[in-house]
Amino acid sequence: MDHPIKRDHSRFRKIVKGKIRDGLRKYISQGKQIVPKGNGSFSIPMPSIDIPRFKFGDKSQGGTGQGDGQEGDPVQGGQGQDQPGQGNEKPGQQEGQKELEIEMSSIELAKILGEELELPNILPKGKKTIPSAINRYTSIGTVGPDSLRHVKRTFKESLKRQISLGQYDPNNPIIIPTRRDMRFRSSNVKVENENSAVVIYMMDVSGSMGDEQKEIVRTESFWINLWLKSQYKDIEIRYIIHDATAKEVEEDTFFRTRESGGTLISSAYKICANIIEQDYNPNEWNIYPFHFSDGDNWSSDDTKLCLQIMNEQLLPKCNMFCYGQVESRYGSGQFYKDLVAAYGDKSDNVILSKIKNKEGILESIKDFLGKGK
Repeated sequence: MDHPIKRDHSRFRKIVKGKIRDGLRKYISQGKQIVPKGNGSFSIPMPSIDIPRFKFGDKSQGGTGQGDGQEGDPVQGGQGQDQPGQGNEKPGQQEGQKELEIEMSSIELAKILGEELELPNILPKGKKTIPSAINRYTSIGTVGPDSLRHVKRTFKESLKRQISLGQYDPNNPIIIPTRRDMRFRSSNVKVENENSAVVIYMMDVSGSMGDEQKEIVRTESFWINLWLKSQYKDIEIRYIIHDATAKEVEEDTFFRTRESGGTLISSAYKICANIIEQDYNPNEWNIYPFHFSDGDNWSSDDTKLCLQIMNEQLLPKCNMFCYGQVESRYGSGQFYKDLVAAYGDKSDNVILSKIKNKEGILESIKDFLGKGK
């Protein structure tokens, strides 16, 4: 039987998960900061959960505020309305609103996201696997640490020994195990192969993509990574930024860079294709390019070049190609229209999503991950 404290803790965890699931849209749309702890878990801020408390009854009979006096009269021991203050006011001493810091594993968070969006598990395409050694306690041994002692098997061995030696008294059934009777759980090492994947993020950093658009990309990529990491044993992430030219950068640079030049989307697609060609054999890897832009491109000729690179070098090698158009007051959104015209419902691995604002992030994630590819 579980200890009452363990049952209470388990019930509390269910309540917390329910609160996070109910407020998932708020966490995403309002940019609630979810801080990685460095051990595969995250610290999540959430409002305090009130405990039950007594509620006082009707105050119409007696109590504070009842008795002689008129509205506006000074309270005894206090100052009247016309009396000046003493100039010794102190900083506020009122209790502020508190937030709990709840620690959850990446697997728990990903499960909440998957349940909320009804995401299917991903069927891997690439065949590259990572060998992973797993200890499974499927057998019983005669040696081991006390922490792995198998109580029932030890008891049975001791009982059999005492019965065989005629030492067992049914009227006084005392079972005293000896060292020979001890049995322990024993592990068998099993090597399992896990699929691996690479995610390649591309983002337009031209002048029309402001801080709000980049924050949308940052938030959406966090949750996309969280889900993909729950589906694959090993994930590699690469970052490409572009305006009129493109380059591969580190994560911090990806979200902080802003340029003022024009936009040539094909420059990013060329680097993406080169990265895949050099480092990721599509027969071994599951490949996920994500491109975020406000839809402006320099010319229709460059858009034609983008479609050529996609058709010849990207789509045949990728699990899916995702384009997210982040709405901007300066962006025309034409590239989205061009992709719809080129692919529409004709391509199973080109997924397009419009992200109007932060409230649209969750639906965009569902667009990208809802097919289980």
